Amino acid sequence: MIRGRRSRRIKVVKQNCPFCKQKTEPSFREIEVLRRYVTERGKIIGHARSGICAKHQRKVTAAIKQARILALLPFIVKPSA
Repeated sequence: MIRGRRSRRIKVVKQNCPFCKQKTEPSFREIEVLRRYVTERGKIIGHARSGICAKHQRKVTAAIKQARILALLPFIVKPSA
């Protein structure tokens, strides 16, 4: 029995970067905007699934990390019992 890697299919979204369209930059202060790019478990969504261009994906990731350090966003979400 050969063990292979599990094939996980990622739903790829067409690149429609809202930051490029509005000509804005992601900021750690805009919590509601950043929450769109974090899963319910607290993981940062990749640019293939979110549709952000690579340049803004790097800035969104940095802004999420900065917001977490300043306690504006949680690092992890505890499941409710």
